[in-house]
Amino acid sequence: MKLFDVYPLLNIHPVKAQGAWLWDDAGNRYLDLYGGHAVISIGHSHPRFIKRISEQLNRIAFYSNSVQNHLQQQLAGLLGELSGYADYQLFMVNSGAEAVENALKIASFVTGRKKVVAFRRSFHGRTSGAVAVTDNPKIAAPFNEGHVVEFVLLNDIAGLRAAITPEVAAVIIEGIQGLGGIFEPEPHFLEEAERLCHENNALLIVDEIQSGYGRTGKFFAHQHTTVRPHLVTIAKGMGNGFPVGGVLVHPGIKPWPGMLGTTFGGSHLACAAALAVLEVIRDEQLVLHAQQTGDYLLGRLKEIPGLSEVRGKGLMIGLDVPGRMNILRQHLVYNKRVFTGESKPDTIRLLPPLSLSREQADLFLDAFAESLVETAKIPLGS
Repeated sequence: MKLFDVYPLLNIHPVKAQGAWLWDDAGNRYLDLYGGHAVISIGHSHPRFIKRISEQLNRIAFYSNSVQNHLQQQLAGLLGELSGYADYQLFMVNSGAEAVENALKIASFVTGRKKVVAFRRSFHGRTSGAVAVTDNPKIAAPFNEGHVVEFVLLNDIAGLRAAITPEVAAVIIEGIQGLGGIFEPEPHFLEEAERLCHENNALLIVDEIQSGYGRTGKFFAHQHTTVRPHLVTIAKGMGNGFPVGGVLVHPGIKPWPGMLGTTFGGSHLACAAALAVLEVIRDEQLVLHAQQTGDYLLGRLKEIPGLSEVRGKGLMIGLDVPGRMNILRQHLVYNKRVFTGESKPDTIRLLPPLSLSREQADLFLDAFAESLVETAKIPLGS
């Protein structure tokens, strides 16, 4: 049997990782400024993470949600404490897309409505509802086209006001658009979305799957504003590589037996991984560290000539290099041994572990500045 070939792959085979470093099977070392799509929050192979998972694996790895699992309650308590949402409820799942599906379903249950307002350049996942609220027709099959979704330009107040009507079940918006290119909703825009949702009895869903868990210098990106959404979706950095996700649910939304369900969500092993992540974020002050290192990186990057725009918050950064994104990324990974991400057509994304050191940031800055110079004469399309 062959693999179903849907991924464009770098010709690199990582076999070991530690902190912000990766090693391939030829012994080459790479600096990881991408964290596997913002997944690696506390650093690769953190000893506390390994210890927590190993100990749990030797006790019990899994049983279904038909029994008590006190680790879920511990996780909800610590997550509430660190995020500032202690009064909310947690529903655990396995991935970001599953979190989005359940958030949309909750909104539809609560309102009795179908329509969702989403945003241009958005990405929320590849499952049925999640891909329907994602602004990329290329990844939506005909099966996904039955959902009622209206897309609005980010930060277009007039468009937002026209779209949010009494027929709307939910508005879903990323804390910062990730795959779309690191674009932020302006504070007054997000606050107006919240106001309009309340006015029309719709639910506000903030997707913090990529922008949450300390990445922007707050626990959630929307906490740079006054907004408190009805629903917050989380995943990626929540498990530092272990598949886990969740939905934070407003205390005014009441569950009923059978309303939602998942076989694997919230397993003992998933909870152990997620607890380890929160404990490290707390004890190593990684939210503050991400803010400080991010401010340093953003400031230094804005001094480098050849970039048309630098934007972001904390360690969620977008660099616009018109026409040269592919050339630069290839040069960085194969010549400088630095991993970065992309947003088509022209944005390089930086989503490193929150533990990235100042020394590692400087190594990247030197490699990036050199790559800009070294690739300047390479013809476009090469």
